[in-house]
Amino acid sequence: MSVRHALLALLSEGPKYGLRLQQEFEERTGEVWPLNVGQVYITLQRLGRDGLVESDDEGGAGPQKRFVITPAGGAELDGWLRTPAGDVPPPRNELVIKVLISLRIPGADVHDIVQVHRRHMIELMQRYWHLKAAAAEDDIGLALIADAELFRLDGIVRWLDAADARLKLHPAPDPAGRPTAAGVPTPVARRPRAGVRR
Repeated sequence: MSVRHALLALLSEGPKYGLRLQQEFEERTGEVWPLNVGQVYITLQRLGRDGLVESDDEGGAGPQKRFVITPAGGAELDGWLRTPAGDVPPPRNELVIKVLISLRIPGADVHDIVQVHRRHMIELMQRYWHLKAAAAEDDIGLALIADAELFRLDGIVRWLDAADARLKLHPAPDPAGRPTAAGVPTPVARRPRAGVRR
């Protein structure tokens, strides 16, 4: 979530005070992403430094200061809205890293770890279903947020299911470097003793 661009979007509607921007940000995002008012003022300060916003009351300070978007800020906002999200290279995904690392930890049950995370994702999905069901019919913003999260979480659950199936078919080597089959170490072939024929 780009707070910087969200504030520019709110200011594109007209001049606003910092506290009002914080309140509107939370209202527009269905109060799913709380925003500290201090973060609003820090972001506004940076936007001002970059020439993207300015105060229409230079004498004011803090909560008394009203901000307006500049033409450069409008151009920045328009460019951001039209630029596809940068997902290449893939973002660092903590869940994927946990699964990969657990393959090499002695005694770690990767299948159990996958299922723990799967259950958690299902619980989160249920919360968003309830949130969506409890929302007013005309609360389009909240419905869009809930849908986005439900699709995202569904994708994670599908990946966890695919990962679990793949790990059962093609287990990773155990930490000692020996391949495993369905989680059971493969017996190491014994060398024939000297002088003994097989």
